[in-house]
Amino acid sequence: MIKDDAYYMRIALKEAKKAYEEKEVPVGCCIVCDEIVIAKGHNLRETKKDVTMHAEIVAIKKACSKLNRWILDDCTIYITAEPCLMCAGAISQARIKKIVYGVASPKYGACESVCNVIDNPRLFTNTIITKGVLKEEIEKMMKDFFICLRKQ
Repeated sequence: MIKDDAYYMRIALKEAKKAYEEKEVPVGCCIVCDEIVIAKGHNLRETKKDVTMHAEIVAIKKACSKLNRWILDDCTIYITAEPCLMCAGAISQARIKKIVYGVASPKYGACESVCNVIDNPRLFTNTIITKGVLKEEIEKMMKDFFICLRKQ
């Protein structure tokens, strides 16, 4: 099996589905180092009553713990949705080498939508961004989630 961006995004998508089932905004993420998934996470803000419990933060904490270091410059993070300002900042601080995400986040996105923390020349970052991986599948899940939420 070829382990390309779509392969790893499917793992992030499984995490997003967990969030969906827990009535959390369905964002999922995984972190890969040397082609091995070292950490996964999904949104837990509602469950934990903690604004910082975004999928990316959950996964970054797990990756740091697993590798016993805070610099993740040999890692790639796969996220179903564009990171917000907090998460983009954490990704930048962790020096993650590559971000791959599925859909833009027009209200909160900090890689293209609202601002671009990652490509800001005043910040120390060499992070590569790939967007649109499994976009249609992720968009459908997000739309379904918010339709269900409005019906409740």
